[in-house]
Amino acid sequence: MKDFFVAVGLVLVIEGLILAAFPSRIRDALETMRVTPDQQLRLVGLIAAVIGLGVVWWVRG
Repeated sequence: MKDFFVAVGLVLVIEGLILAAFPSRIRDALETMRVTPDQQLRLVGLIAAVIGLGVVWWVRG
């Protein structure tokens, strides 16, 4: 459970740094996501989740 909270904390740090460094680009990306079809967003999300799982599996292996 400790590893889970560390992972959540790292996600928040990375997202916070990206938002702080590139606020206008984030706005543009969110607008692009708003007009992207749900099916395409779902597919990209699933692909990202599988890649993330693969990275965790490889590192913790």
